[in-house]
Amino acid sequence: MEDSVPGLEGHTCGCSCAGGRRHKAPSGGTASGLAAKVGGMLSSSVSNSPLTFMAHGAQKPSGPGLSSSSSSSLNLSRDLLQRSLVLFSVGTFLALVLNLLQIQRNVTLFPEEVISTIFSSAWWVPPCCGTAAAVVGLLYPCIDSHLGEPHKFKREWASVMRCIAVFVGINHASAKLDFANNIQLSLTLAALSLGLWWTFDRSRSGLGLGITIAFLATLITQFLVYNGVYQYTSPDFLYIRSWLPCIFFSGGVTVGNIGRQLAMGVPEKPHSD
Repeated sequence: MEDSVPGLEGHTCGCSCAGGRRHKAPSGGTASGLAAKVGGMLSSSVSNSPLTFMAHGAQKPSGPGLSSSSSSSLNLSRDLLQRSLVLFSVGTFLALVLNLLQIQRNVTLFPEEVISTIFSSAWWVPPCCGTAAAVVGLLYPCIDSHLGEPHKFKREWASVMRCIAVFVGINHASAKLDFANNIQLSLTLAALSLGLWWTFDRSRSGLGLGITIAFLATLITQFLVYNGVYQYTSPDFLYIRSWLPCIFFSGGVTVGNIGRQLAMGVPEKPHSD
């Protein structure tokens, strides 16, 4: 009986020690778990705080979405600048050549002190025509995109070059052809201008813009001639020739085709019925 007491005491001591170890282990685990919970609560509170939102808002400019948006806007601006320069150069060149033809045939008359510059033309004519060409060439594809009617008829550079050749031919005919009166010449040039639109454009926006350009350019020309900047020989439409709106119309259609061709690489708004 006495021999069994030490064993019992040993067993009791062992159980108490094991129980103590088991009690100590959960206390350490509970402390670490509590620390993890507190850390999570702090991190969540910091992440949801207004200062954090303000900090994220301040860091937004470095995000990939905004950088790609700024890159695309930069590319669009660069594309607009390049197209404007090309259109300005084309308009300036055509103004020099065609205005020289009109002056040589004594259709357009400038004062002697004005035409002493390059190509015997007024210095302000080429830059004005170049600027107008840039505006019109950018306006055509913009109107097409706004209307949701991308122009796809004969979209190739060969067609654009033929359109330029026909336009130069119409302008050449206005100075070279001799008719009994200006009305016959005006009707002939009007038919040729409409034929140019039908052959190389055939769009409602092109027709509307061409008529609008012809109307505005005719008003500006009437104002310039009225103020004595230059004059036309044998005017039959107030202060100008009656066929001049036809030249403006065909010129608008031609520059519009150039602008559309240059904008072929730019994404267009899909047509919606």
